[in-house]
Amino acid sequence: MADEELEALRQRRLGEIRAEHGDPSADPLQQEAKQREAEIRNTILAQVLDQAARARLSNLALVKPDKAKAVENYLIQMARFGQLAGKVSEQGLIEILEKVSQQTEKKTTVKFNRRKVLDSDEEDDY
Repeated sequence: MADEELEALRQRRLGEIRAEHGDPSADPLQQEAKQREAEIRNTILAQVLDQAARARLSNLALVKPDKAKAVENYLIQMARFGQLAGKVSEQGLIEILEKVSQQTEKKTTVKFNRRKVLDSDEEDDY
């Protein structure tokens, strides 16, 4: 009986580890739900974007997947609220990309902390 409990604990822990690391075999229902969501997203984007804009967005997804995901979410939200009048062209997508870039732009600052160090070359050590 202890062996059965131990094996059940091992299986449960293995499932938790797989779920934490995003293993696709962890939960088939979750995998199916993600696949359906991806299909819905692709369908909406196919309806909203023309072919050149869609190609540009897929190229962006290869280089910067987080920015492409943000643009996709923005386009889907605009489509759901009816703010898009027709298909978005490549130039329209470029404008949206610039807008998203400005919103997510990180400003970096560099601060120099100069410390005064006693140096033998200074003139006040007569």
